[in-house]
Amino acid sequence: MQGTIATFDTATRTGTLLLDDGTPLEFGAEAFQRSGLRLLRLGQRVTVESDATGVVWRVLIPGVA
Repeated sequence: MQGTIATFDTATRTGTLLLDDGTPLEFGAEAFQRSGLRLLRLGQRVTVESDATGVVWRVLIPGVA
């Protein structure tokens, strides 16, 4: 799934993104930590991986390994 970062709290490392269909989706600090990233910016495009229950498991930048 892909979306756009709507909020990101640098202190807690949690945030929300808007999926391409406009649905908001929250991600926790663990999902951000698994990404290996240091920062996300508002409006940044991301790809998210989720588990079978729909919980975001990892946040990635498209095209960045």
